[in-house]
Amino acid sequence: MKSSITNFQDDFYKGKKVLVRLDFNVPISNGEVEDDFRIRSSIPTLEYLSRRGAKLIIISHLGRPKGKPESYLSLKPVINRLQSLLPEKKIDWIDECIGFKVENRIQKLQNGEILLLENLRFHSEEEKNDEKFAQSLASYAEIFVNDAFSVSHRKHASVYGVPTLLQYRLAGLQLQKELKYLTKIRDEPEHPFVLVIGGAKIRDKIDALQRLIDKAEKVLVGGAIAYTFLASKGYSVGKSPVEDDYISWAAEILEKKEKILLPEDHFVAPNIDERNSIQLVGNEIPSDMIGFDIGPKTSQNYMSIISSTNGTVFWNGPMGLFEIREFSHGTMDIVIATILARLRGAETIVGGGDSVSALRKIIANKSEVSHISTGGGASLEYIGGKVLPGIEILKDK
Repeated sequence: MKSSITNFQDDFYKGKKVLVRLDFNVPISNGEVEDDFRIRSSIPTLEYLSRRGAKLIIISHLGRPKGKPESYLSLKPVINRLQSLLPEKKIDWIDECIGFKVENRIQKLQNGEILLLENLRFHSEEEKNDEKFAQSLASYAEIFVNDAFSVSHRKHASVYGVPTLLQYRLAGLQLQKELKYLTKIRDEPEHPFVLVIGGAKIRDKIDALQRLIDKAEKVLVGGAIAYTFLASKGYSVGKSPVEDDYISWAAEILEKKEKILLPEDHFVAPNIDERNSIQLVGNEIPSDMIGFDIGPKTSQNYMSIISSTNGTVFWNGPMGLFEIREFSHGTMDIVIATILARLRGAETIVGGGDSVSALRKIIANKSEVSHISTGGGASLEYIGGKVLPGIEILKDK
């Protein structure tokens, strides 16, 4: 296990400058944060360090500005939401992340205060893991804390370059929680273990799939990836997306694994805009139609399996195009079943941005599932056995 901020005495942090890499890559509309889940996830770490007298410098990215400033991708709107979540703290923002202006402001930080720097990706050097850029950021602090699991699979300056330059490089509370749950899923999940997998592409999930399929008692497949599996069995999938490169792999897996369940019915339409032409069909999708969601027979079967589980449920990827109401039923049924499994005592872990978005439409609080992962690609890479640079570089306990 990696060394955490909790592995040191409380007075260790007093008066020290701590550079905290967070993930504030949140949706912003008209200058307001639309979904603050990732901001809320950072609060325990910020409170822990601030209460112990640390001077906190937050670094993060937002969107993909391609190495130059874009006003609509400024992190400034995050300040208002962060301040509302930590009303007793003094929190400030500065419109740069490197330079004399930043250095001067950091020198004025008092114990317990928090300063948020501007979007790291306004500088192309961030994604290039540029040494000088990393040195500039590292010069601000004595301690580095990574609490941005979702970008820990990227070898960027703020994730990998900076901690290589500092003696103390520690895991934040959210990152520590991610590693705890995902390591258990990867290595020794409680049985019976139900794997629910959806989303758009097999290629994004193949390493995790190959690792988890053998461990699971049931594998429930939905979303766009289901059509590649169905095509491999010879079913007509109409104009639904199929990953030709993975058809033979899917066919081979299905021959060996009776535990894998595929959709038996589908909601289909000619295209995304012709929702007045939605049909419910069985296994065979008409040649002029596209599958956009699992049907009620599949949904009820999946719900029954998930909700009756008292071991482990790991869900990654929606069952359909859930952002559109007419195609959201399958995904929302999985949300309800996952909550019911938690009530039965199962450990329930939800990962992937779309799955988390769907979950948050229904759940009242995070305790209705065991763990909501902030990392999509990172969680799948970690479960798939890949070494994540942002985790690897942290100090071992």
